[in-house]
Amino acid sequence: MNSKSKILTRQELVNVLEPLRQQGNRIVLTNGCFDILHVGHARYLELARTLGDLLVVGVNTDSSIHEFKGPNRPIVPENERAEMLAFLGCVDYVTLFDERLPNALVEAVKPAFHVKAGDYTPEQMPETPIVRANGGEVVILPYLQGHSTTGIIERVVDVYKQENRDAK
Repeated sequence: MNSKSKILTRQELVNVLEPLRQQGNRIVLTNGCFDILHVGHARYLELARTLGDLLVVGVNTDSSIHEFKGPNRPIVPENERAEMLAFLGCVDYVTLFDERLPNALVEAVKPAFHVKAGDYTPEQMPETPIVRANGGEVVILPYLQGHSTTGIIERVVDVYKQENRDAK
């Protein structure tokens, strides 16, 4: 399967996943911005994939990211972020979602496992009741310290500030 064929609309995704689920495949769903793909993302996605048979990644659209990260984010446009994720061997399908919260995506996908990275509990996540109502489980994977898009942006800005100071 080529990377472009892994990127589906929500309805296309539902149509593809339903027969796979009926065949007994356990679907793993995760979601996020995935702006400036880095090793923390790759390690997290590879680990998430080990929980089931198929890994679906929901990617926040540019407009939804503007709502909670501000007008300067994302750095990488949504279609490119989706394509980069689709290149990863551990990712089976990618879909964009325009809502700030993944609730509608979770309801559509009905994952066996909904995976997030971080240091919060499933009870703090608004999508947890939807996952559980559909027979799924929420899994929190450890956050990999020192690997974040924000950290990368800060390092790049610091380097360019220092270069500009040194050039004067």
